[in-house]
Amino acid sequence: MSLKKIIGILGERFSENIDFTCEVIKNLNLDPNSLILDIGTGRGKMAIILALSGFQIITGEPEGHNWADWQNNARKVNVLDKIEFRNFKAENLPFEDSYFDAIFANGSFHHFEDKSKAFSEIYRITKAKPYGKLIIFEFTEAGIEKIRKKYPGHPDATNPVDYIGDLPLNFTVKKGGLLNAYIFEKK
Repeated sequence: MSLKKIIGILGERFSENIDFTCEVIKNLNLDPNSLILDIGTGRGKMAIILALSGFQIITGEPEGHNWADWQNNARKVNVLDKIEFRNFKAENLPFEDSYFDAIFANGSFHHFEDKSKAFSEIYRITKAKPYGKLIIFEFTEAGIEKIRKKYPGHPDATNPVDYIGDLPLNFTVKKGGLLNAYIFEKK
């Protein structure tokens, strides 16, 4: 199914930043058998994009925070079987050390209660180099201002680099207008 058709099915909101997001994912060159975690399901955008790219995904939100019908969106584009949902908090992830090949957080990092603790947890469950990657898509100030037109109390934009502490990580930042991609790898 083409991206244009998927956008037609899921609507304009799904199309925001889609080209940038897909380009970043493609350039990661992840193995098709990669074990992937998506933190912060929301409307399911990241999980759906990854599933459409052929990956099996585990995604989740804290219990009681399932505020969007991501399952209906995944069902509409025939990827519901590629996505497993679990309740969890980023600050206390229920997975073994070095478990995931790639971990994504799409527009959710600025919502984490304890960002430093969440970063440590994400680091703990990410495999070591050369495979493990952590990709945080986080809104720019302009992106947050756009969101605030509809949701005035939305939290401020966050730079994930400010929360890595002394964790041994290399990172690059891909700038994308309303959204930046922070790509981290263990040293």
